[in-house]
Amino acid sequence: MGATHDDHHQAADPHGRALRLGIGGPVGSGKTALTAALCRTLGQTLRLGVVTNDIYTTEDAEFLRAAGVLDPDRIAAVQTGCCPHTAIRDDIAANLDAVETLEERFGPLDLVIVESGGDNLTATFSRGLADSQIFVLDVSGGDKVPRKGGPGVTAADLLVINKTDLAPMVGADLTVMSRDAATVRDGRPVLFTSVREEPAAHAVAEWVLGLVQSWTHDHTHA
Repeated sequence: MGATHDDHHQAADPHGRALRLGIGGPVGSGKTALTAALCRTLGQTLRLGVVTNDIYTTEDAEFLRAAGVLDPDRIAAVQTGCCPHTAIRDDIAANLDAVETLEERFGPLDLVIVESGGDNLTATFSRGLADSQIFVLDVSGGDKVPRKGGPGVTAADLLVINKTDLAPMVGADLTVMSRDAATVRDGRPVLFTSVREEPAAHAVAEWVLGLVQSWTHDHTHA
């Protein structure tokens, strides 16, 4: 028998719950693909749960289950029935219920990823739902998108600019995007990736792993 996840964790995180990481961004930016990549890369190291948000379907959850990146029972779907940002910022009850149900069934967990439905540049997570947040853009909107700003772009703990492989096809200048993102984000980190070309998304996974380790350390030594 190989080692189980619990063999690598002698004690639950002392503050009693997992780090909650929100992943938001516009429709088609690659949120679900990034979520799959993080599950694929971190699933052997961390105890994970995922909550997806769709307005009327469970499409994102079904994609993740079909991809086989995580035990299907650890992927919960929330049907918001309203604008996606409402369920992650204004009325977070359904998402909180889903997160807490995962922790009750499978806990202790290290990380619960909450993926927003597709939204615009203003989408942000309530701090009552997400302890940290990633905002995902893609290059297909052109290199002007980062400088447009918006709370998601400027305030997220990490900005991921995805689909860099499409830059030559859409005439997007990654150097311009990097410069503009750095300007509007005031020093907060920005990572460029192509989940299609690199399904492991190692740079983003390393950032998330560091976040989880800091979360555990901070609460252990509080």
